[in-house]
Amino acid sequence: MRLGLGLLATLVAVGFALAAQAGPVGERHLTTTDATAALRDAEHKPTVRVTVWYPAAADAKEERIDLGPPGKPMFIVGAVAQGAAFADSKPRPVILLSHGYGGTARMMGWFGVPLARAGYVVVAVDHPGNNGLDKMTAAGATLLWDRAQDLRAALDAAKADPAIGPHMDMRRVGVSGMSAGGYTSLVSLGARVEIQRLLTFCLAHPMDGICLPQKEFALTMDDARKVLASPELAGEAAHAGDDHSIPGLRGAFVMVPAVIQQMTPASLAGIKVPVAIILGDADQVAPPDTNGLVAAKAIPHAQLKVLPGVGHYDFLATCGADALGKIPLCMSKVPQDPTHQATIDMALAFFKRTLGAP
Repeated sequence: MRLGLGLLATLVAVGFALAAQAGPVGERHLTTTDATAALRDAEHKPTVRVTVWYPAAADAKEERIDLGPPGKPMFIVGAVAQGAAFADSKPRPVILLSHGYGGTARMMGWFGVPLARAGYVVVAVDHPGNNGLDKMTAAGATLLWDRAQDLRAALDAAKADPAIGPHMDMRRVGVSGMSAGGYTSLVSLGARVEIQRLLTFCLAHPMDGICLPQKEFALTMDDARKVLASPELAGEAAHAGDDHSIPGLRGAFVMVPAVIQQMTPASLAGIKVPVAIILGDADQVAPPDTNGLVAAKAIPHAQLKVLPGVGHYDFLATCGADALGKIPLCMSKVPQDPTHQATIDMALAFFKRTLGAP
């Protein structure tokens, strides 16, 4: 029987989607250290928390990991099996995952868990001084380039873990992130930071969303300038322009990237591996014209998808019924689930192409 190309493409897409939903997902937690973490953490601890999602054995029992009170979650994340055995013994492609400004690894579970269900090992972190579980700090809010080092430390820790490492194919590693996590992803690929670029941009465009104090931790650009010039952080700030790339990465899937104005155009143009960017045209936090579209234009052959009517926080976990329209991060004008599904579908296709099928 001969199938039309349209029907064949539809069947392939449906089959891929079903495969992405097959089998339980395991979750394991690690801790590691990072030399710059103590600068950013409110208690000056050098610790980085790591969350790993992976395809689990068929008999693993999943439990909900939604954020908020049981039965009335503020954010709907999904379900995983804590500490479950891996589905099999073969090494699998690895995806590093970076959350947004003031977010958490779990907040990105809506994205990371489906990727693990599709067969990838997903290694996520809670960035010190810039996550929703700990006290936010000015250092965590400004030393954003050091987030790439968190990912490198997490990758090393997962590889060294006897329960996780044997299942990681270190020849097939990619990176992904949302908002400041998108920034982190590009820095991990070799984008170079120049602090003064952003400060100069914000002097000329003070009402640009990226230049305004953020909801998660209000810091003005003048505050940021003073913090970075302080005796405590000036030494680290002097290394902003260093190479913070993670060797061996084979691609980056970037969601609503922010703070792109801090990156040098030449370094974006010098990225050699595939990059895919997804954003919403209603994003007022990291406006596409000064962030995602700038990156897409500068990075050679970058893949770009723009979702109409979609805002910045639509790329967080789905808001629960009791949070919708009631808290600042849950004011979406369009349903989040279609945005999430479009993002997951695009990411699965991208990583299948760049890392190979898991």
